[in-house]
Amino acid sequence: MAATHAKSSSKNSKARSGRRRRTGRRDPLAVRLLKKDHREVEGWFDEYEQLETDSEKLALFQQIALALKVHTEIEEEIFYPEERADVEEDMLDEAYVEHDGAKKMIAEIEAMEPGDEFYDAKVKVLGEYVKHHVKEEEQPGGIFAQAKKGDEDLDAMGERLKARKEELMAEMGGGKPN
Repeated sequence: MAATHAKSSSKNSKARSGRRRRTGRRDPLAVRLLKKDHREVEGWFDEYEQLETDSEKLALFQQIALALKVHTEIEEEIFYPEERADVEEDMLDEAYVEHDGAKKMIAEIEAMEPGDEFYDAKVKVLGEYVKHHVKEEEQPGGIFAQAKKGDEDLDAMGERLKARKEELMAEMGGGKPN
């Protein structure tokens, strides 16, 4: 019985340490910043589902669209090119294609009004598309995991990502990023 308890206790401490690692405390700055963006946008997509008025939907979608445009830009300008040597080429190629698809869908939605047919459906599909993309980046063996094993200084890259995000937010009218 004591041996069983010791094994169980050992398993519990491993599980706890695994949970701690997933919080991102051990992630380098670049990965922490990108994951923070992911969580923020995921929350906004969830919030969108609860909205009822067209004005609220439009305001939140504009916030989502700005965040996604800035996020994709910093990944494409800085993260992906600098990680090309450390991350499987196919994964990065797919990420670029996923970004392109999201940009096209954002443009379609921006050309619409919240009361238009399929507006809500397109926002929902965009959210699902983003969720899939995030999974590809964050899963074990995914883009972030491979990047962390590479040679790039992801903390220094994080500083560049942060600075560029601030520039883009100011340029695109979003003010300072969260």
